[in-house]
Amino acid sequence: MWNRPPITDSDPPNRAGPITGAQIFKRALTVISVLIAVAIPALTLPGLPRFAPGPALLGLLPWMIGKYVLCPLRWHAVSESGRSRFWHVKTYAEGELFGLLTPGHIGSDVWRVRRLCRGGMPRLSAVTEVALDRFVGAVGLTIFVGFAASTLPVRTVIVTLAIGALGLVAVLIVRRIRPDWMPQRKLPPPRRLVHGLLLSIGYQASIIALLLGTLHATGYSVSPLGLMGAFGVSQLAGALPGFQGASPKDGALVVALAALGVPWVAALGAVALKALLAWVPALIFGGGCLLLARRAQRAQRAQPRLITAMG
Repeated sequence: MWNRPPITDSDPPNRAGPITGAQIFKRALTVISVLIAVAIPALTLPGLPRFAPGPALLGLLPWMIGKYVLCPLRWHAVSESGRSRFWHVKTYAEGELFGLLTPGHIGSDVWRVRRLCRGGMPRLSAVTEVALDRFVGAVGLTIFVGFAASTLPVRTVIVTLAIGALGLVAVLIVRRIRPDWMPQRKLPPPRRLVHGLLLSIGYQASIIALLLGTLHATGYSVSPLGLMGAFGVSQLAGALPGFQGASPKDGALVVALAALGVPWVAALGAVALKALLAWVPALIFGGGCLLLARRAQRAQRAQPRLITAMG
């Protein structure tokens, strides 16, 4: 266990410096991701015979609970950071905004690792904790699709098991050859892992609710079991990174919906609308948390100057 510094919700202020090429590249990716997220629904939705935003907004509500409550609580269930549930909820919301701005949603994981490291956790342990949360989420996805008796291909299960087995073998090899590379932490007890899996399954159900809502908004619908199968098949492409709303996983979902009889324009519009709606809570919750943290930093920096001026 590491020596934890006093728990605070604000990070030390960043030092201003010259703009680097990496920063320019990040800003370009941000602009591209936003343009893609807006352009695809703007081009597809007007071509639909009818469009009603009500069902999509109705489906957004359970998804917001799943994404911004259940997912942070899943992370808290497997975490050993010692932070509160509220800290995990707030940090997860901040990370989601960065995740939408980066290919493969990698920005969310990077932000969470950064916040854990700011709290005193060693980097390797922080990376392991976020990876463990991701793994619990992936297992929850597989269990959810399996319990739903969907048409998920057997090769999906085989690929998942193969990746898990390879990861386990890699960990055992590294632990044998370079034990100093292994983070000094124990796996969460089974009770906490089961808790995390149940929360992950609940989140997957909220995704189906959002997909049903966006499909009904386009004037089409499929059976929930069929939609679960399409969602499960699309996860095959999840290993390939892409921008929000234009990733291989989104493309696979469009193809799967079309295979269920949904017209191509409606399938593309529903998936694009799902990706676009994800920005609404990210900007409200994630952006709001970042704004409050920035104000707390400014107040913290201004306090010593005020004390000095009064002295």
